[in-house]
Amino acid sequence: NVWEKINGLFYSDTFSCSSASAINCVHLTEMLKDMCIFAAWVHGDPRKVIYPTDSYGQFCGQKDTLNENKTILFYFNILKCASPVVLINLQCPTTQLCVSKCPDRFATYIDVQASYRYKPDQWNYFRQFCKPGFNNPRKSVAQVLRDEDCPSMIIPSRPFLKRCFPDFSTKNGVLTVANQTTFKDGRGKTRNVTDLREAANGINNVLDARSVGMKIFEDYAISWYWILIGLFIAMIVSLLFLVLLRFTAGVLFWIFIFGVIGIIGYGIWHCYWEYDHLKGIPGSDLTVYDIGFQTDFRVYLQLRQTWLAFMIMLCVVEVIIILMLIFLRNRIRIAIALLKEGSRAIGYIMSTLFYPIVTFILIAICISYWAVTAVFLATSGEPVYKVMANQTLCKYANLTCDPETFNTTNVSKLCPGAQCTFAFYGGESLYHKYIFIFQLANAFVFLWLVNFAIALGQCTLAGAFASYYWASRKPADIPLWPLFSSFGRAIRYHTGSLAFGALILAIVQLIRVILEYLDHKLKGTQNSFTRFLLCCLKCCFWCLEKFLKFINRNAYIMIAIYGKNFCTSAKEAFFLLMRNVVRVAVLDKVTDFLLFLGKILVAGGVGVLAFFFFTQRIPVFAQEAPTLNYYWVPLLTVIIGSYLVAHGFFSVYAMCVDTLFLCFCEDLERNDGSTAKPYFMSASLHRILGKKELSPKKACHF
Repeated sequence: NVWEKINGLFYSDTFSCSSASAINCVHLTEMLKDMCIFAAWVHGDPRKVIYPTDSYGQFCGQKDTLNENKTILFYFNILKCASPVVLINLQCPTTQLCVSKCPDRFATYIDVQASYRYKPDQWNYFRQFCKPGFNNPRKSVAQVLRDEDCPSMIIPSRPFLKRCFPDFSTKNGVLTVANQTTFKDGRGKTRNVTDLREAANGINNVLDARSVGMKIFEDYAISWYWILIGLFIAMIVSLLFLVLLRFTAGVLFWIFIFGVIGIIGYGIWHCYWEYDHLKGIPGSDLTVYDIGFQTDFRVYLQLRQTWLAFMIMLCVVEVIIILMLIFLRNRIRIAIALLKEGSRAIGYIMSTLFYPIVTFILIAICISYWAVTAVFLATSGEPVYKVMANQTLCKYANLTCDPETFNTTNVSKLCPGAQCTFAFYGGESLYHKYIFIFQLANAFVFLWLVNFAIALGQCTLAGAFASYYWASRKPADIPLWPLFSSFGRAIRYHTGSLAFGALILAIVQLIRVILEYLDHKLKGTQNSFTRFLLCCLKCCFWCLEKFLKFINRNAYIMIAIYGKNFCTSAKEAFFLLMRNVVRVAVLDKVTDFLLFLGKILVAGGVGVLAFFFFTQRIPVFAQEAPTLNYYWVPLLTVIIGSYLVAHGFFSVYAMCVDTLFLCFCEDLERNDGSTAKPYFMSASLHRILGKKELSPKKACHF
């Protein structure tokens, strides 16, 4: 029924690129989400992730079961396990039981059986690692090992990831277990502990990583409030930078431009000096063609031709930059004026700086929904049991079986010692075959919702800043609570357009995810043509995603200004930008440079301050600084957090500049500066365009 509704929705006439598609887009999202949640929550069981599972498909440590006090999984013969990946994610081909604690000594079933009459305590300790209810030490060793009633040996272990792993340690550079380098395997052989290491490869590294993780957690517990103080300082510095851009945007840009010109000029002089210095030196007049290809590139630096080529290239670059500054000087001045105007707009609508918190909360909800649903889908299989036989020639080995009826079959007679043990969670039903499809649908809904949350934020901010630009008298004519008014308009009137734009972007992103998945799966088997084809597809869809993000961003601005549907707004925004393509390029580069500079200044400045503080190099705060295991833990957190804080503030600023730019272009095309059609731009933009006085303005309603 769900798929019938979806098909009917797509092929209905009402699903169009218009604001009226709001109900359709929302209904489609809800149906996809409900389909994934229904399938996941009905069939899923997160206990499969939380609790380890024994050979009978029972959870270890689950409340109100026989294993409630048995929280650890014990492997009869860990030597059969190939790697920790098998132990943790899949199932090791040996009997597994839930136990209350791991063994703390070496022992073999042969030795315990031989001494159980006069040392019953050893048997009582050993049999807790046997199958429940087994208490027959008189049973022959061969039959016990064949039926796997008890393990052939136990070794000192400690719990990790709720599983018993050998208690490795290093003594004088030699790997040991309980200070022993050898042990008996219970089958008449003496083994080295390195065999255990090979079976549990990488466990020591994981344990060391756990120790490091505990120290990192301790560092966070001690320094968390200092980290928050550092992020607060980053927020204040970001705000100050945005305020200062109103006065320093032009200065910073021209300092950078003249700095680049000076550096290139020095490079030209240095190339000429090297070219002149090599004059008369034997061999320096040879050409690159004469010496051919050389792996040591320093050889080319001994040729005059190399430095002449460098000098010519630098001269060309220098001339291009100077010509661009000459012919684009007016557009650069417009870009700088828009940057200053953006800082002024944010000053009047300060609430916009905190809107990224709303977007962050919405995205966090989307991530939580996706993660929970993905876990339920991943754990929605039924327990699958397979025949585990000691004989390699058993024809029933690895076939599925039913543990309730296994003893009534002939398998145990034809394959002595065979058992029906738990293998994994899965199934052969139609639902289980299409779990991967459900995961893709879940990922698609996640991408759609995330893009919708971002689109909602962009449209909301664009509406707020557009109300600033089109106000006749600033700030008197700016609407009351412009941010909340814009948010209400976006929710009430533009939901369908935002959902449609997010849908297009989500489809492209899902295709990119599928391409990455195929590339990962085919990495070991693909030929050169396949690698080339996948590389081209990934590159094309990466470019398409960037292009769609650019178009969507400007379409949301036009939606916020005029309230038209997505396709119309995207078309008008695209052609408006194409008519001002040079201004777009200049504005983007100037904005990107200044905002990148601001992010680096904020993250670097706060990072340097945090470094001197956490390393106790500030005498005033030396006593206040916490003693840490790794000072780089809070330091990196502060640096990365400061960069993200600055990015959040500057993303609002970038949206403001883009909105003002589109409004500026619209203003130029709709108005001519006359009394009947006055400009709405600021006085600084008027002066740049050659207007000495502002014409009387009339109110603009949209």
